[in-house]
Amino acid sequence: MGSGKAMESKELRRRTMQAVKSQDTAPEMAVRRLVFAQGFRYRLHAKDLPGKPDLVFPRLNKVVFVHGCFWHGHGCARGARVPVHNREYWVNKIARNASRDKSARIALQTLGWTCLVIWECELKKPERLKRKLLAFLGAHRRFPF
Repeated sequence: MGSGKAMESKELRRRTMQAVKSQDTAPEMAVRRLVFAQGFRYRLHAKDLPGKPDLVFPRLNKVVFVHGCFWHGHGCARGARVPVHNREYWVNKIARNASRDKSARIALQTLGWTCLVIWECELKKPERLKRKLLAFLGAHRRFPF
């Protein structure tokens, strides 16, 4: 059996990981508010689609994933960080996340969907993000302004 300290550490990691949200995160909510304000309507977390995209635009056959830079291995400063403790675990975990993300995008494209990935760091420049989203979604607003 493991030592008491190792068990405590494992339990702490389990609780920490359980507290990490996969839906309705702050970056996702910011993107949702931005898209909604531009007159677009969408479905959330479609379980019937590969990768359960964060925002789904069925009429447009388009989906948006909002990825945290650390969790999905983005190339920015935040995404390039690797925790000091249990380094091998985190490197493997993030690599699995990135691989799963790529597989989901390929499966969606095979089904005829167009995908866009928004990275958490892109929220630092909201006007640029807004232009990127509008270019992706086109002029198909439900409520044109």
